[in-house]
Amino acid sequence: MLTQFKISTRGPGLREFTPEVVRWLEDSGAGDGLLTLFVRHTSCSLLIQENADPDVQRDLQAYLARLVPPSDDPAMAYLTHTLEGPDDMPAHIKAALLPVSLSIPVSRGRIVLGTWQGIFLVEHRTHPHVRHVAAQFLGE
Repeated sequence: MLTQFKISTRGPGLREFTPEVVRWLEDSGAGDGLLTLFVRHTSCSLLIQENADPDVQRDLQAYLARLVPPSDDPAMAYLTHTLEGPDDMPAHIKAALLPVSLSIPVSRGRIVLGTWQGIFLVEHRTHPHVRHVAAQFLGE
């Protein structure tokens, strides 16, 4: 089975889409198998991360911003790809550091995540975007 999730973002941050994935698996009658998610963009990422305490998401965003500041920051003066704005090349760097695909086991049609885990799209650009995540379920 193959589908695509459209995820709207409002700028930098983690957007959880676990409920949409759960609903799709339930509606499709999935059994045991493997779910693969792949984001079809070069300036955002996918993560499995804690979904209980929003401070975790804020701290991750703060860390990434400190690790890879905007291209107009003096520390980033070496960057040459700057025509699309000061957030663009740093977004590509962050997407190169974080995963763009995830593999998640599925048992009896349910994703096998830990108690506090959720599936997130991580937006690295400063402006809103509509992102596309391809999903494929391969069952036994």
